[in-house]
Amino acid sequence: MTQLADRVVTDSADIARLTRLIEDLADEARVCLVLIDGSRRLGVVTARPSLQTFLDPSGREGINAVLRVDDPKIEGGTCYLWLDEIIEVRPIPCDRRDFARPAPGMRVAPR
Repeated sequence: MTQLADRVVTDSADIARLTRLIEDLADEARVCLVLIDGSRRLGVVTARPSLQTFLDPSGREGINAVLRVDDPKIEGGTCYLWLDEIIEVRPIPCDRRDFARPAPGMRVAPR
């Protein structure tokens, strides 16, 4: 069943760009996403998105994907983004993740 999307891509170069983005969006990856409007979104990829066929508002058939990102700092904790809105995926290394470090004042047992 075809669903509606705000935008779809049909050009092979645009589809290849979306495919490369998906390669950087592994399940449970902590990422910083740079969006087309210049904003950034931090979060955890809940599941790697997959390209799907959609119809745009004018009825043109093309390709896009929906990415679900969990971020406890936003209302509701989850946001959904169209893949074509993402310019860049920047992985956040484990040592920079808030949950990878002990909270201030927390004692860590020696190994």
